[in-house]
Amino acid sequence: MFANYLIGLREGLEAALVVVILVAYLVKIQRRDLLPGIWLGVALAGTLSLGFGALLTYGTHGLTFEAQEAIGGSLSLIAVGLVTWMVFWMARTAKNMRGELHGRVDRHLAGGGRGLVVVAFLAVGREGLETALFIWSAVQATGSTTQPILGATLGLASAVVLGWMFYRGMLRINLSKFFTWTGGMLIIVAAGVLSYGIHDLQEAGILPGLNSLMFDVSAAVPPSSWYGTLLKGTVNFSPATTWLEGIAWLLYTIPTMTLFIRQSVRRAPAPAPATVQPSIPQGVS
Repeated sequence: MFANYLIGLREGLEAALVVVILVAYLVKIQRRDLLPGIWLGVALAGTLSLGFGALLTYGTHGLTFEAQEAIGGSLSLIAVGLVTWMVFWMARTAKNMRGELHGRVDRHLAGGGRGLVVVAFLAVGREGLETALFIWSAVQATGSTTQPILGATLGLASAVVLGWMFYRGMLRINLSKFFTWTGGMLIIVAAGVLSYGIHDLQEAGILPGLNSLMFDVSAAVPPSSWYGTLLKGTVNFSPATTWLEGIAWLLYTIPTMTLFIRQSVRRAPAPAPATVQPSIPQGVS
């Protein structure tokens, strides 16, 4: 459940920061009349994400086992690609997000602010689609619906609370460090999803080597044990891993983590903790 909480928290916080920055800036320049457009974009993005999640959940019913495994494996690979892109993108843009969003708002003000609906929709919708796809992959991997959804819901709820605290100026946090640490953890989580996606494609008969095991520690780490469940829920560890799964895990984790660490080291530290300060009077909503 921790992995799903982490993905919900991080994706939700990215979306919440976008909304907070947009709302705070409109309040600051006294354009509250445009706030409904922001909330409309957020609502549309939420609806799209829920619809996409429902499509993933119910769209494969009636298909053969091999077809379901092929779709599940392919979508897991797509989820890994999206999460990896998101980790590196946020590492590059976290410090400049506010200035970029302010520029977008200024450009759309000339057109009556209608474009702000699109800005909010695209920013929040992107995070929502990534979250839906990643959580669906986690449900397929663990075979449990309750824990992944509960973890993601708690993560999203935490992100909403943090966003509200940012807006009110009640919380100061170094966002660069936050996204660096969570990015590193998500790379490990994504590696587990990649491994399981490979396993799905092997069960579908698309990839070979289903019965060729790299290791089998099921006796030492029973899947039904609490620690087996913990490893499965956090890093998607499988006690019986095929050679293709293990090689894919290594070929993804080592270079991706190396590049991420190098990028994080090269990035100059922020002079002060990053925070969202709308500069509005206390008590004004």
